[in-house]
Amino acid sequence: MKYKHLFGPVPSRRLGMSLGVDLVPHKVCTFNCVYCEVGKTTNHTLERKEYVPIVEVLDELSHYLSQEPVLDFITFSGAGEPTLNSGIGEVAEFIKENYPKYKLALLTNSSLLGQEEVRNEVINVDLILPSLDAVSQDVFVKINQPQEGIFSEKIIESLIRFNQEFSGEMWLEVFIVPAVNDTKSELKLMKKAIKQIKPAKIQLNTLDRPGTENWVQPKTEKELKKILKFFKPLPVEIIAKFRTHGQFFSFNEDIENQIFETIRRRPCTSADLSEMLGLPESEINKYLKELLILKKIFTESRERGVFYRAL
Repeated sequence: MKYKHLFGPVPSRRLGMSLGVDLVPHKVCTFNCVYCEVGKTTNHTLERKEYVPIVEVLDELSHYLSQEPVLDFITFSGAGEPTLNSGIGEVAEFIKENYPKYKLALLTNSSLLGQEEVRNEVINVDLILPSLDAVSQDVFVKINQPQEGIFSEKIIESLIRFNQEFSGEMWLEVFIVPAVNDTKSELKLMKKAIKQIKPAKIQLNTLDRPGTENWVQPKTEKELKKILKFFKPLPVEIIAKFRTHGQFFSFNEDIENQIFETIRRRPCTSADLSEMLGLPESEINKYLKELLILKKIFTESRERGVFYRAL
């Protein structure tokens, strides 16, 4: 079976072996973040609806999970903001009822958690990984470029409320953009907000793959460690690189398609793909060369190496 709405499993820096569930087309989102590795938002919206057919998602999950793959998490993530899909609650309930041994995670930009119906739909996930990149509205707008009507203050209020209702764990991601949200004043505001939200973890992140704006640069490890020290004694950490995960077993025999589908969702180097798919880099490069010839992908040189993007 060829999967349209599932991708991976891939070794996540935070979640181990994670099967991705993509509930919105590229690139439907409430934000247009300057650092987004998926690319610029093409449908900037607050409208919740069934962006991809939920019946198709459930069919794919049934087919894949019936083979009892070894997974650390099934993760709602992908090409946009997953909570925009009005069927996310139905998918979560389906997995919990039919495949209860698998843990659910949700990657979200936090923008819709102020809506009671959204909170109710995702309240039973095991782990929520919301983001909060700024407290000041002007900094928030510069980094996240939200749809009109979204305010950082309301996002913070909704995160506080959700975590009070939530029985699972919350790991709050803060993406550091140099010279924007790393000022002393902004970091003080962020620390105050985090104390109110009370996440189980705060995870500092910075640019690893190309973002949507060329002016966005990564923070150095030394600089991130200074921010980490500032946030102490809160439970803060710097998100690590990909961990070694041993042999990767895939039910998808179409390696070329699997590589393309991975690149379509986020730019990768050949080394990234090698680690994700458990194949030698020399083997990955053969498929990349073919995809380049077919003009399905293109390359982009960055400080960390040559990244492959989908056309």
